[in-house]
Amino acid sequence: MPSEAERPVALVTGSNRGTGRAVAAALHGRGYRIRSLNRTPSGEDWLGELRCDLADPRRIAECVTEAVAGAGRLDVCVANAVDRAFAPLAGLPAEDWDRLVAINLTSVFHLIRHTLPALRASGGLFVAMGSHAATRFFEGGAAYSATKAALKALVETLLLEERGNGVRACLISPGAIANLDGDEAPYKMSTESVGDCVAAVIDGWPRDVVVGELEIRPARLPAPPVTGIDRLLHV
Repeated sequence: MPSEAERPVALVTGSNRGTGRAVAAALHGRGYRIRSLNRTPSGEDWLGELRCDLADPRRIAECVTEAVAGAGRLDVCVANAVDRAFAPLAGLPAEDWDRLVAINLTSVFHLIRHTLPALRASGGLFVAMGSHAATRFFEGGAAYSATKAALKALVETLLLEERGNGVRACLISPGAIANLDGDEAPYKMSTESVGDCVAAVIDGWPRDVVVGELEIRPARLPAPPVTGIDRLLHV
């Protein structure tokens, strides 16, 4: 059995609920020590939480430094935290746009910068949680879709630049997730299922393989309102 100091460490953002908590739980079940950056801590000791507003770059730097120093290493970082605001462009408040860019995109840039030294030392993995919204646009979703689309460029560039330094990078883009408490919709993936998928990519794949991008979808579909060539009427 590995000692406490030898156990791998995963840093997860937004692990206080939903998908982030499921990812953290799945990794914890595989023997990882968890460190979390959460704006609103849940108070669960096993999450190793640090209070962090991801819209504040200075706080990200402080928390990553504290987490790595306290754990003694870092093997994986999962950029999961996300904010959402849905409104037509003509009525989208500028502050909503700025907040989504800060949390969904810019915070990931700062996480990369501050976790890279530790990930280079461990030959680790950086995972960013994307979304189908990055490629399947919808009315009212400009801010959310734009930030998720930009993650693809960020993660792919990270992979190109850092693979020679032993750091792998992966973008995981899920479809519909039952993220809200009480949501048992049969056409969405459970947070536990998504967490297990993410943990498998992190801990179950050979280390000489990198999954640059992975798309996951719900196994069941409701009947579509439009099918066949008539879909073109709605593009």
